Amino acid sequence: MPQPNNWAGNRSPAIAPTMEGIPVTSTRKTALVAGIFYLMTFVSIPTLTLYGPVKGKDFIISSTADTGALWGGLLEVIVGLAGIGTAVTLFPVVKRQNEGMALGFVASRTIEAAMIFAGVASILSLVALQQAGVPGANATSLTTVGDGLVAFYNGTFLLGQSLMPAVNAVLLGTLLYRSSLVPRAIPVLGLIGAPLQFAAVILTMFGVIDRISTVTLLAALPIALWEFSLGLWLVVKGFKPSPITGALLATVATPASRTDFD
Repeated sequence: MPQPNNWAGNRSPAIAPTMEGIPVTSTRKTALVAGIFYLMTFVSIPTLTLYGPVKGKDFIISSTADTGALWGGLLEVIVGLAGIGTAVTLFPVVKRQNEGMALGFVASRTIEAAMIFAGVASILSLVALQQAGVPGANATSLTTVGDGLVAFYNGTFLLGQSLMPAVNAVLLGTLLYRSSLVPRAIPVLGLIGAPLQFAAVILTMFGVIDRISTVTLLAALPIALWEFSLGLWLVVKGFKPSPITGALLATVATPASRTDFD
C-alpha cells in the first residue's frame, strides 16, 4: 500500500533562512520594520534649525534663502509617513492584546501625520509667497500673512508633534506593558512621559510657558527616550517571547498537510 506523505515535512513557513545565526521569523521581520520606522521619526530633529530663517520676522518680504525650509519640509513628511508605518506594522501584533486600543493607536498616528502635513503645507505656502513676491501687495499685509502662516505651523506642531506623541505613548505603552512584548522599562518611560507632555502642552496653550523652553524640552525628553529606545530594541532584539508571539508563530507555522498517493 502506498504510504501517506506529508508534503510540508518538518519545515515551518514561519522560519526563514538564518541571518548571522539568528532565525528570521515573521514576528522578527515585523519588529525590525517597526523599529526602523520608529528610528526614522527622529530625522526631523534638524528642522529646528532649518526652519529658523523662514520663521524669522519679515522672511516673506526678504530675499533669505529657502532651501533649508524645503529640506525641513521633506524631513517632516518622512516623519509623518514613518509614524503611520509604525502603527500599521505593529497593529497585527498588538491587536491581540486589545484590538480597540490598537485601532486607537493607528488613528492617533494618522491624526499626528495629518497635523504634520498641514504644518508643512503652511511652511511651503510661506516659501511660495516669498519666492513670488506677490506684486502689488504692501509689506505690511505680506508680513501679516507670513506671521499667520508661522502661527499656524506653531499650532499644528503643538497639537501634532507635542500632544499626539503623548496619546500614542498611552495607547501603545499600555499595550506593550501588558503584553510584555518588550522589556517593561521601555513602555514605562512612555507612560511616565505622557502626563508630563500633556501638562506641558496645556501650559503652552494657556501661555504659561513658551513653546520652546527648558521646561517643554525636559517634559518631552521621556517621550523621546521611549520612542528611541523602543525603535532600537525592536531593531536589535525584536519582540520578547510571549503568549502573543507564540500564538502568531503557531498560526503561521502550522503546516498545511495533504496525503499524496504514489
